[in-house]
Amino acid sequence: MARRHDPERRQRIIDAAIRVAGEKGIAGLSHRTVAAEADVPLGSTTYHFRTLDDLLVAALRQANEGFAKVIASRGGLEDPHADLAVELAAWIGEWLAGDRTGVELEYELYLAALRRPALRPVAAEWADDLAVLLTRHTDAVTARALVALLDGICLQVLLTETPYDEEYARDVLRRVLP
Repeated sequence: MARRHDPERRQRIIDAAIRVAGEKGIAGLSHRTVAAEADVPLGSTTYHFRTLDDLLVAALRQANEGFAKVIASRGGLEDPHADLAVELAAWIGEWLAGDRTGVELEYELYLAALRRPALRPVAAEWADDLAVLLTRHTDAVTARALVALLDGICLQVLLTETPYDEEYARDVLRRVLP
């Protein structure tokens, strides 16, 4: 079915890229596989995303929004007296309790920046934005350390397939906080 006026096409292509990468990994992602998944002509994917890296950047930006939504929904950083270790440990728990395939995909896209320089600024934005949020409660150096610790905890859970231990996370986070 030809769609001449299709204002949602770009978004459908991004969503399709995320589904393809979730099913086949980033190695299985191509303009052709995404076009087929989105049910759009191949030319549409290259029109909206000239390179595969452009498409991956858009997918990573959208994936980053998932964790940002978890943070926003909790609202714990609004309270200046909130226990930061409790809030952060709960964020991780809520995020990891969601769709595991989605979380794994977010990390796969995030780590793809190691080999794809075009993704590095987007991966850095996520870490920088989170660190800025955390500076409402601590200094900038500690905020960066907390971001690194959050990443490490999440990666350990994902890679070892061990259950997330919120009490352990709170304890470790408290050790980093002044």
